[in-house]
Amino acid sequence: MDQLDHMLKARSVAVVGASARPGSVGEVTLRQLVTSGFEGPVYPVNPGHQSLMGLLAHPNIGDIGEPVDLAVLAVANTRLEEETEKALRAGARSLAIFASCHGQARDGAPLRERITSLAGAAGVRICGGNGMGFLNLDERLWVCGFFQPPDIVPGGTTFLSHSGSLFSAMLHNRRRIGFNLVVSTGLELNTTMADYLSGAIGLETTRVVALFMETVRDPSGFLTALEEARERSIPVIALKVGATRRGREAVATHSEAIAGDDAAYEAVFDRHSVHRVETMDEMIDTIELMSSPRTVVRGGLGAVHDSGGERALLIDTAERTGVPLPTITEATASRFAGLLDPGLEPANPVDAWGTGHEAEKVFIGCLEALAADPGIGVVALSVDLTREEEPANAYGLAALEAAARTDKPLLVLANLSATVDPVQAAVIREGGVPVLEGTETGLRAIRHLMDRAEWLDRPSPQPRITSPSDWPRGEHRAEEILVGYGIPVARSREAGNRGEAIEAANSLGYPVVMKTVGVDHKMEVAGVILDLVDEEQVARAYDDLSSRLGAKVMVSEQIGPGVELALGMIRDPQFGPVVLISAGGTLIELLRDSVALLPPLDQAGARRALDRLAMAPMLGGHRGAPPVDMACLAAIVARFSELAIDAPADIASIDVNPLIATADSTSAVDVLIKTAP
Repeated sequence: MDQLDHMLKARSVAVVGASARPGSVGEVTLRQLVTSGFEGPVYPVNPGHQSLMGLLAHPNIGDIGEPVDLAVLAVANTRLEEETEKALRAGARSLAIFASCHGQARDGAPLRERITSLAGAAGVRICGGNGMGFLNLDERLWVCGFFQPPDIVPGGTTFLSHSGSLFSAMLHNRRRIGFNLVVSTGLELNTTMADYLSGAIGLETTRVVALFMETVRDPSGFLTALEEARERSIPVIALKVGATRRGREAVATHSEAIAGDDAAYEAVFDRHSVHRVETMDEMIDTIELMSSPRTVVRGGLGAVHDSGGERALLIDTAERTGVPLPTITEATASRFAGLLDPGLEPANPVDAWGTGHEAEKVFIGCLEALAADPGIGVVALSVDLTREEEPANAYGLAALEAAARTDKPLLVLANLSATVDPVQAAVIREGGVPVLEGTETGLRAIRHLMDRAEWLDRPSPQPRITSPSDWPRGEHRAEEILVGYGIPVARSREAGNRGEAIEAANSLGYPVVMKTVGVDHKMEVAGVILDLVDEEQVARAYDDLSSRLGAKVMVSEQIGPGVELALGMIRDPQFGPVVLISAGGTLIELLRDSVALLPPLDQAGARRALDRLAMAPMLGGHRGAPPVDMACLAAIVARFSELAIDAPADIASIDVNPLIATADSTSAVDVLIKTAP
C-alpha cells in the first residue's frame, strides 16, 4: 500500500477522542465506522471509558498494541499536538484531523506548521485539518465527524471539495448519485486535491470526478493527475471559485490560499479537457449525465416537448448555451408527420402534444424518430414531470421505452426543478435514464457531453522543450524577437527629431503611423497618429507628439484595413506561461472577448481557439469584408505560443496589440514586453 492507500483504503482505524456523548465528533465518527459495514478493526481511544459501542476502549493509542493504518484525531486544537505525537510514536500510517489547526504549538510556532512537520518527518499523510473527512464507499470506510451520512448509493462518482458544506450537501442530494469516494480536503496540510484526484483516477470504480476548487496547492501534481484522467477517459468536472477580485479575496480569507489568475485555470481546463461549470446545479446535472453509460455523442440535440412555449424556451436557451439543434432529415420529418396531430410542425425541436390522443405512442415514436436521425447525437424528452400526469408517469414510461430502442444518449429534461416529482424521477433514473432538472443547467450539461466527444478526438498535446538560448538576448527590440519566431511585424524606424521622422516615413512609404516611445498604453494618451500620407502631415504629427510626450517617436508602415486581434502571454505563478487570444485594438478591455490556453499550440489548436472568440464571425468576413487568411493567422498564434514557452523566467508578460489580420497576411503592429519586478 502507498501512503494515500493507508488513509483512503485503511484496514484498521483508531478513533482518538472517541466518545459516548451523542452528537460529539468522537461519537459520530465512531458510530459511522461501526454501522457503515467497515470490515477492519476499529479501536476507540479514550481513557475515561472501558468500552464504547461494544468495542474495547484504550486509554492511549499506544496501548492498542499494533500500528493502525488510520488514526482519526477527534480532539480539540489544544490537544492536537500531543495526540499527533502519540499517534506517530505508535506507528499510525495516516491521520485524519477535523480540528481547525489554528493557534500555536508548544514552541510558539503555528500549530498547523508543527503538525505538518511532525507528519512529514514520519512520512505520514494527513486528511485535513479543518475538514469534514472522507467516505470511501468501495471500502465502506466512513470517516466524517460532523453528521451521519444518509443512505448513500455506491457508484462511480468521486467528489473532491474545498468546501465542507458542499461535501455535506453533495452527500445529501436527493438524486441518489452513486459515489465511490467523497473527500473534504480541508487545509490540505500535506495531502492536496491533486493527490486525491490521482488516487480517484486509480480506482477501478471511478467513472467521473467532480471538483469544487478554491486553489491548486500542487500545480505539477494536479496537471499530472488531469493527464492520468485523460489517459483513462475519465471526465473531470470542476467548479473553480475565486474568478473575480472579490471572490479571490474571499478564498484567501477562507483558506489562506492564493486563488491564482483565472485565465490560467481556463487554460489548464481547456488543455486537459476539464468540464468547467458555473453552479452546483450545473455540476450535478453534468455528473448525472456523465455517469450514464452513454457518453459518446456525435451530432446535435433532438428534443420532444409537450408545450409550444417550453419548446421556444429551449430554442432560446440552446442558442445561448451553444447546444446545436440540427435540422432533421426528410425521412424524420415524414415520420413526425405520421404521428403528429394536424397543425403541429414536424421539426426539431418538436411540440408533440396535440389532443392528447395516444400521447404515449406519439411521444415514443417521436423520440425514436429523432434517435434514428443521423444528425442527432442526444435525444431529450423535455417535460415538467409534475404529478398531474395521467396515467401516472406516462412520460417516464415513454422515455424508458424509447431509451431501450436506441444506443444514443436519451434523457429527460425538466424545465423547473422545483416541480419535479421525486417519485417519477426516481423511477426514470432507476431505469437508467438521466433526469436533468432545469432548462439552462440541463442544456449546459448536454453541451459538456458534446464537448466530451470532441475532446476525445483531440491528439494529446506534445510539449516543446527548448533552452534559454532560443530566446534573443542583449539589446534586441521587442519587434525583433517576434520576427525571430516568424511573426511578421510592421516595418518601423525610430526618430528623435522632425527631420528623422520625415526621412523614416519617406523610406517606409506612405501611409505611415507615428507612435510615441516609452509609454505602455499609447492610445490612452493620444500617443498614436494614423493615416499620415505626406511629409507635411508627418511634420505636424511629430510636433504634436514631441511637445506632449517627448522627442522620441516610432514611424511605422500602416497595416490594414483588417481585423484587429491581440496576443498576450502572462506568467502565472502556479502554471507558468499562459497564452491569451482576444479582440484587439481599443476593444481589448471593452469586450473582454478572450480565450486562455496553455502553450504550446499546434495550428489546429490555435484554429479551435480562434473559433471560440465571440468576434470569430468577423474573421470569416462581415458585411462584405473579405475573410482573413485563417491558416496564416493560426500559424502565427502557434508560433507565438512557442515564444511564450521560450520566454525567460524574468519575462512577466508580453502584449502584441493590435495584431492585424487581412485576407492576405497577418502582422503585429505593436508589442510590449514587461519584466518581473
